[in-house]
Order: sequence, then structure tokens, then C-alpha cells
Amino acid sequence: MKRRDFMTKAGLGGVATATALATPAIAQDRIEIAMVSTWPRDFPGLGTGAQRFAKRLGDVSDGRIQVTYYAAGERVGAFDSFDEVASGNAQAYHAADYYWKGKHPGWAYFTAVPFGLSYVEMNSWINWMGGQELWDEVAGEFGLKCLACGNTGVQWGGWFNKEINSAEDLKGLKMRIPGLGGDVMAKLGASPVSLPGGQIYENLVSGAIEATEWVGPWNDEAMKFYEATKYYYYPGMHEPASQLAAGFNASFWGSLSETDRNLITAVAQAENDNIMSEYNAKNGAALERLVDEQGVVVREFNEEVYEAFGRGSAEVYAEVVEHSSLARRVHESMVAARKTVGEYQQLNDVEYVLKRNAVLEG
Repeated sequence: MKRRDFMTKAGLGGVATATALATPAIAQDRIEIAMVSTWPRDFPGLGTGAQRFAKRLGDVSDGRIQVTYYAAGERVGAFDSFDEVASGNAQAYHAADYYWKGKHPGWAYFTAVPFGLSYVEMNSWINWMGGQELWDEVAGEFGLKCLACGNTGVQWGGWFNKEINSAEDLKGLKMRIPGLGGDVMAKLGASPVSLPGGQIYENLVSGAIEATEWVGPWNDEAMKFYEATKYYYYPGMHEPASQLAAGFNASFWGSLSETDRNLITAVAQAENDNIMSEYNAKNGAALERLVDEQGVVVREFNEEVYEAFGRGSAEVYAEVVEHSSLARRVHESMVAARKTVGEYQQLNDVEYVLKRNAVLEG
């Protein structure tokens, strides 16, 4: 056999051997993720952002990471997402972690708490001030690993079928409001109800609830709450920056390579910013339509009502910190971040916007 022929055949044989060895490795490296969520399919922002996150994991990995996304009710109910992932029946969820506060009050802090962190403050806390490490502690107790994956910003105070002029007007009010915000309303005599998004409208129309908060103008317009209530109040004290989460089963997360964990984290961080940007881009125009086309009456909570919210929040927090050492550490860490970042934001960003607007409007 000629040397050239031998080398060619040997080379081809080497390629074939390498291919035979590599193919199973590539197939074995394929990652399948079943992702459940608390959002209706194609719901603006919350649902579409979660779906976008799931799709982008496939896109950036050239299809190696395959995510099958299930909206609320398609595989499990919205509020069953936690147990589905913690048990390992699914690998991931997209949700608002304050839905799990009944399991541990610390969960609420990683979505939103009354008089808590704004979007800018939340990012600073999670990324640079110990928030992620505390989130890991809370989640780790339940076999989960969570990442920031979206935010809605300051949410509106809610839709009411009557004017709210004092704390007395809240007494006996049946209102859909989850998280620690719901606990604050209970302290003020209201009857808070926790409902997934897909069930709010029907309960509002039927009169089963008399008021509801959801997100803000863009989402609330899509839900058509204006068909059942007249008064739309701002600003919400209950969710100053509603952090959304991508939660993963901890055993599944630990089985991933460091490269894949970094890749998923990077995609989650990108979607965290992307969802917030979308809300900022669309809320203003939606509010104009609600007022001009639907006749919605916009009202601002007065100081008396806000002071009542503050008293209720203080009572709730006094109970939270007594729950456990971890709950206390989460609360105290959030408060420290709120002071440090919040005071600078007030001096810098807030004052700039106020002065800018005054000049432009003057």
C-alpha cells in the first residue's frame, strides 16, 4: 500500500473513530428542562418574558439546552410550581417568589415587600450586597436555586370599587393582594385574598373580591379590570419592585457544569433587565389609554392612608423577624441596602428627575 493511501485511510479512520466517540458525548451533553410557571401563556411581560427566557436558553446554546415551557395550568396549577420543582418533577419554574411566603417569610423579600426596594436598589442588593447569598440560603432549605429573572418596577396600588380616603375605608374590604402586602392589609382590617393572575378577573366581576392589585397599567389594561372597578390608585406600597425569579431544582442545578450554570445565569440577568425595560416602555401609553378610552379614574393614596400602610408594615415586620434567625438576617440586610442605596438614589437620580422635569415643564 502506498504511504499516501495508508495515511489517507488512517486519517479517515481517525475521523470516523473520533466521530463515533464524540457523538454519544454530545448527545449525553444535551440538557432537557421542563419549566413550569405561575403566569398565563402569552400574558404580556410576565408570561412573554418567561417564554422568552426559556427560548433564549435554547438559542444561546445552539439547541443543546432544550426547555419545554408550561404556562400556569398546562402541567400544574400556578401555585403548585414550587412543589413541582422542589420535588424534581420539573427542573425549573418562573414565578414571583413571594407566593411561597407561607413556607418561609424570607421568600417575600426576593420578590417585593412593603416599603422595600426599588428596582435599582433590588439589583444592588442581590448582586453586590449579599442578597443573592441570603436567597441561596432560603432556597437551599427547600432544595432550590433561584436567579433574578425580570422585574415590573413599582406596582400600582390597585383597583377599587370605591374611593379610599382613609384607613377606615379599607376595613372589611375583600382584596386580592399576596405577599407581605396582603399581611399589611389584614393588619388594617381588610380581608386579603391570594389568587393567581388567571383567576382575578372572574372573581372581581362576580363580586367575590371588591378590589385587586396586579401589576401596573400595561398588564392591568390587558386584564380589563376597568370593566369591574372604577378607581385606580397609585403608588403601591406593597410591591416597589417586583422581582421575578427563575427557580431551579438544586440537585439538577448542581449536576450542571460550571459553564452551563454561568450561561443560564447570564441569560437570566439579561432577561431581568429586558423585562423591566419593556414595562418602562409600555406602562405610560397604557395608562393614557385607560384614562382616555376607558374612563378610568386615577387617584393617589393620601398621606393618611400611606401612614396607615406604614403602621401596618411595622407590625408585619415585627412578626417576620421573630420567625427565625434567617428571616431576621434577610430583613436586616434588605433594610441596610434600602438605606445605603436609597439615600444615594434620592440625592442623585430622584433629585435630577424632579429638577429636569421642573425645568422642562416651566
